[in-house]
Amino acid sequence: MALRIRDLREDNDFTQAEIAALLNVSQATYSRYETESLSIPHSSLEILADHYHTSVDYLLGRTNIPEPYPKK
Repeated sequence: MALRIRDLREDNDFTQAEIAALLNVSQATYSRYETESLSIPHSSLEILADHYHTSVDYLLGRTNIPEPYPKK
């Protein structure tokens, strides 16, 4: 998961500080998410999935399909 969120951030030209602000956490906390030294809260995974237009399952590595699920 850490690799996916880092790759998505870098591929979309965001800094750790920008994504940390989106999640309302410090840059240091977000950095720990990317190194897997701290677990990402479910609510933050949902925000990241919406931000990157993908699914939480993709972020978690449960699927390799990056497209989000259809909204109900």
